[in-house]
Parts: sequence; structure tokens; C-alpha cells
Amino acid sequence: MHLVAFLYVLGFLSSVWAFNTAAVNNFFERNAAPGASKHTNNWAVLVCASRYWFNYRHMANALGMYRTVKRLGIPDSNIILMLADDASCNLRNKFPGSIYANPGRHLDLYGDNIEVDYRGYEVTVENFIRVLTGRMDPSVPRSKRLLSDERSNVFVYMTGHGGNEFLKFQDNEEISAFDIADAFEQMYQKKRYNEIFFMIDTCQANSMYSKFYSPNILATGSSEVGENSYSYANDNDIGVAVIDAFTHYILEYMEGINKTSQMSMQDLFNTYDRRGLMHVVVEFFHRRNDLRLSNSAEKSVMSALLSGRLNRSLRTPGWELVLSGMQARKRGLCIACTFASCRYISHQYPACETPVASKVTVALEARASFLPTALR
Repeated sequence: MHLVAFLYVLGFLSSVWAFNTAAVNNFFERNAAPGASKHTNNWAVLVCASRYWFNYRHMANALGMYRTVKRLGIPDSNIILMLADDASCNLRNKFPGSIYANPGRHLDLYGDNIEVDYRGYEVTVENFIRVLTGRMDPSVPRSKRLLSDERSNVFVYMTGHGGNEFLKFQDNEEISAFDIADAFEQMYQKKRYNEIFFMIDTCQANSMYSKFYSPNILATGSSEVGENSYSYANDNDIGVAVIDAFTHYILEYMEGINKTSQMSMQDLFNTYDRRGLMHVVVEFFHRRNDLRLSNSAEKSVMSALLSGRLNRSLRTPGWELVLSGMQARKRGLCIACTFASCRYISHQYPACETPVASKVTVALEARASFLPTALR
């Protein structure tokens, strides 16, 4: 009898909570300013897909990004951290229980305040896809779930060894560009995000988001198709490279901003330098007339990474824009198009096979009036 009464009260309280939540959401929707962002919360999914001691830097990449997003306001409850190996406990580690991302070892990224949600052999392609899509077994605790909704801005960071349209997990299996693209589409269909900022540090990183077709996604990577991603520095005592160049420079830039910073994505992109990064690309994706992306380079880094909104402006459906960091020093933000948009924009080059072709660049620059002002 007592159990029945308890369950009845519990059900009543749950219904009251659900009603109040719906009422609060409806209130904000009714009173929102015209054109205001639907964004209310932020999430981060950080993945180190590599294991073994010689991939120490990939763990440092993910932990460095983990520290940064926490410092800038995303709580542990909204961060899913996946580490395929634990280099801090490796017998080769001269500094047990610690992970450093710079040769001087000024900052221990592991420390005492870290929550790893998926560790070791839990880091699989299947689990990563399940985290994104929400297709979890009922037994999985909330701490291992991405509990995002249509009001969530989600930052997805991945690091590891990859190639053309694949990233290795545990040196045992691979996730393809199609897998990630389809997972993001499921998230869109299930209203699991407002906007996604996808960042990847691996060889041929650009290829990993070449198949994206869902709206409201900003993507950047460390290398073009056919290009490698490089480590930044070695530590003689640790004996291996401690961080990758792309992630190092991103984190270095982010150290100079805080939660109220007004630095823009354009400012971040302007720091991309071939001498340090070899090559960097950035893409904006959209799919439908009513979900067109715009001058994303003008939005603040904080808003892009954590809490912002990709503003809307006129842009032709199907457009994919690439900012080439390789030529940034020579020509400002050099504009080029991918093969998909090459077919759409310039029919005289239907057989363009390279991701960034100079002949397509010329054709696109001739139509610069279609570009947002900041990118001309």
C-alpha cells in the first residue's frame, strides 16, 4: 500500500514538473524578441580516439580543450569526455598521474578536477554515435548522455589518427565522414541541437566534414585532403610529442579570452598561419532556404564555441564555403569552393577534383558579391 502511494505521489510530482517546464518554455517563446536566438544551453563532446603511449599528444589535445571549455563556462555536467587511453598511468610516464601539453610542463591537464565519461575500451565508434544520437540503453547513467535539445549549441571536438574520410578509434576500427554526417542529421531530425561547432585535429581533417548536409553546422579542421596534421613540440623528459600544432594554437588563442570576450571568429581565423599550422580550412553548412548561414566569421568566438547564434543572410542553397588558411598571408582570407559547390557555381568546371582548385577560386572571386562582406 505504501509503495502504491509513493508511486502515485512520484507520478504526480513528475507531471507537475513537466507542466511547469513546458509553461516556462512557452513563456520565453512568447516573450522572445523577433529574430532572437533559440539558444539556451551549451554542451561539449570531446573525443581522443587514439591509444598507446606514442599518441600522448592526442590525449593532451582533448584534455586541453576540456580545460578550456570548462574555464569558459561549460560545466562538467554538460561535457562528455572520451579518452581512449590513460597516458597518465602509463609505466613510461615519468610524471605519474599527470598530463602536460607543453615542454616546460607548466600546467597539469589531468590534475584533480577531471571527469572522464568514457575511458579506454569504452571509447568506440558505436558509443560515440550513440552519444550524439541519444540512442542509449536505459541502463546508461545521465552523466554519460548528451542531454541536448533544440535550444542547445553543441561543440564537438575530435583528435586522433585519420585519413581521407576516416578517423581511427583505438587503432582497431574507423569512423567515416558519412557516419558523422548521418549522426548530425539524426540530431537535426530529433531536435538535439540548435547549432553545432565541429572541430577536428587529424591528418586530412577537411575530409571528415566533406559529407555534412545538415543545417547550422560550423566546421574547422587542421588539414586539407592529402595533407598531414603535425605535432607541435616534444618534451625530452616525457620522450614524445606533447600536443599537436593546430590544437596548440587554438588553445593559445583561447587563453587570451574570457566569458565576456567580444573577439570574433574572424579574429580566430586570422591567426591561422601556414608556418605553424601548414593548412587550415573552415566550412559553413546549410541545406534549406529558411536555414541559411551567414557572416559566421563576424560572430564572437565565445558565441560560436559556447553560446552564440549563426545569423542568417542571403546565401544560395547548397553553398559550401572554404576559408583557406594556407594562402591567408598572401591574399587575406582566400576564398575557394569545394567540388559540390563547384558544380553549382561554375558549370564550366564540372570535373574539378581538388578540394581547393585555383581555377575555381578565380571563378568564385569573380562572383564575390555573393559573399558576406567580411569574407570578400
